[in-house]
Amino acid sequence: MKDPVTDFEYPAEWVAACRSPALLPDVRRGLAVLTSSGTVLRRGFTTGTTAAAACKAAVLSLAEDEEITGVGITLPCGIAVRIPVDAYRGTASCWKDAGDYPSDVTAGLEFVATAAPSISGSVQFVPGEGIGSFARNTHRHRQGTPAISEPALDCIRRSIAEGVEEADLPGVTVILTVPRGAEVAQKTLNPKIGVHGGISVLGTTGLVEPWDDHLMEGVLDRIARAPGGVVLTTGRLGLRYSRLLFPEREAVLVGSKLAEALRVVDGDAVICGLPGLILKFMNPDVLDGTGCATVEELSATPEWDDVASREIAAFQERYPRVRVVLVSRDGKVIGESP
Repeated sequence: MKDPVTDFEYPAEWVAACRSPALLPDVRRGLAVLTSSGTVLRRGFTTGTTAAAACKAAVLSLAEDEEITGVGITLPCGIAVRIPVDAYRGTASCWKDAGDYPSDVTAGLEFVATAAPSISGSVQFVPGEGIGSFARNTHRHRQGTPAISEPALDCIRRSIAEGVEEADLPGVTVILTVPRGAEVAQKTLNPKIGVHGGISVLGTTGLVEPWDDHLMEGVLDRIARAPGGVVLTTGRLGLRYSRLLFPEREAVLVGSKLAEALRVVDGDAVICGLPGLILKFMNPDVLDGTGCATVEELSATPEWDDVASREIAAFQERYPRVRVVLVSRDGKVIGESP
């Protein structure tokens, strides 16, 4: 049995040990993960998925006389899901489902979309109250740009377009708001990374992994017994590039749990991925004195090469058997162990 999100092939003994066989169909669909102990942990849905569901439901409700309670969404990872909503006559609500991820501060957050037919026949999406925006210019974002990631924005726009087609509308304008977005954003990293006024709408796959506070029992087991060494990575793009750069090794997504992962590594290992979490793990104070709000911003400055080389060298003194490879979002190696 294979996880369609990560392509990990579950060992037969894990499947045989499953404590909840009725949930194995969700594991096969990618909506849950199976650990080595047989525990099934449910994946949640990202803010991007929640936003897309609210927007599509609002559009569909323009053509329905009865309340809509669920909509079909195709996630950025390609999996089709049905999301519960509450929609009627152009207004829809969808509540963020965090799955079994216990530390999700956006869990239960309401997303509200309002749709109105467009006389001009155009299709417009308008981010509104509760969605954060960038407080200053960076090399990737302009000041005032809504804090919505490209995969999430693509999912939202595609879902709106599907709703327009299904409802047979000439065009529509959809306004998305998050009523408690500004309040909840204060519990996130947004104030530190220069996003103000609300939450970020994110989601590379459309799904939230359930690992952070579960000690990653299945992941740690995979790391400990990985043949031929292991590549540890922190996110989806890092996982993709790790597989391309190190096809002979097993690449394992550990998120922010690099310290726990390194404790169970047997032999040599590689840490590979985008520099943000990795450099902050190696040195939590790496941004001090740089004038940059994020590691990604630092990576676009002339000081980057010196900073990256210095931090990697210091890290290798502590972990001489761990190689570090930092990559940009387009897969270019921008820092590595000598």
